[in-house]
Amino acid sequence: MPYDVIIVGSGAAGLSAGIYAGRYLMKTLVIRGNFGGETATAGQIWNYPGAPGMDGYDLMKNFEKQAKDAGAEVIDGKVTGATKDGHCYNVTVGEKTYHAKTLIFAQGAERRHLGLPNEENLTSKGVHYCVTCDGPVYTGKTIAMVGGGDASIKGIIDLAKYAEKIYFIVRTPALTRPEPVNLEDFGKLGDKVETLFETEVEELVGESKLEKIVLSKEFKGSNELVVDGVFVEIGAKPDVVVPISLGVILDKLGYIGVNNLMETNVPGIFAAGDTVNHFGPFKQTITASALGAVAATSAYNYVKKLKS
Repeated sequence: MPYDVIIVGSGAAGLSAGIYAGRYLMKTLVIRGNFGGETATAGQIWNYPGAPGMDGYDLMKNFEKQAKDAGAEVIDGKVTGATKDGHCYNVTVGEKTYHAKTLIFAQGAERRHLGLPNEENLTSKGVHYCVTCDGPVYTGKTIAMVGGGDASIKGIIDLAKYAEKIYFIVRTPALTRPEPVNLEDFGKLGDKVETLFETEVEELVGESKLEKIVLSKEFKGSNELVVDGVFVEIGAKPDVVVPISLGVILDKLGYIGVNNLMETNVPGIFAAGDTVNHFGPFKQTITASALGAVAATSAYNYVKKLKS
């Protein structure tokens, strides 16, 4: 017997969809992938209603428990393919295939890289994409943050607990996107942080570990900057390979295109969370949760029509 809905992803959007689908008494499968999405690695979260200061990972564990308690089945794995078969979808996870009447894609987005030749080799050897995961390693060290948006500002605030010195490398002439409260906290860090505007990283130097970076323009008389580590916070790109294979159309920014009900152009396929661009660059746990709830409700209404 097929599932009523398979939810791809277990971040705030996917697990919220799992909660709602379960409460609608839908036969529900959540495929975990990277558990908790961005929320799980965000450290303490102060702006999620009802849970001030809760660790993001713990918040996502609560989401997952609530989804399971509502009746959703949760499995680990990565979706490697999907096909349409009449009114059902076949979803491949490893060597197994699962069947569902509807799909909700909520697998989030992958952190963007700098695209430099030595980047992959130096990943986790001085080049990082998760402050929560790797920040404590740089206690008393000199590091750089590449970014300019709110996520990079929040990352620097967290890194300042550990690092002795932080160079903030921003390709634009000013900071325009951070939330005011985070910008205020950033300003309190004083000379621990030096911001290099209109500057980019052109090269990552090192073999077994990062030794220094090469900048697009001189800083204090040199294009080279010796640092112990670099954190990259330049946004993310949505995981859309499987949706595209099913004929799902993307929007002009490369996110899954949806309407206000989280419906894609393909009947029975919905999307939510960071894999859609519904709220533009404002991507938060609360907005992802809301989109997941809407997607599950739309999937429920779609299944009801199939049965009628």
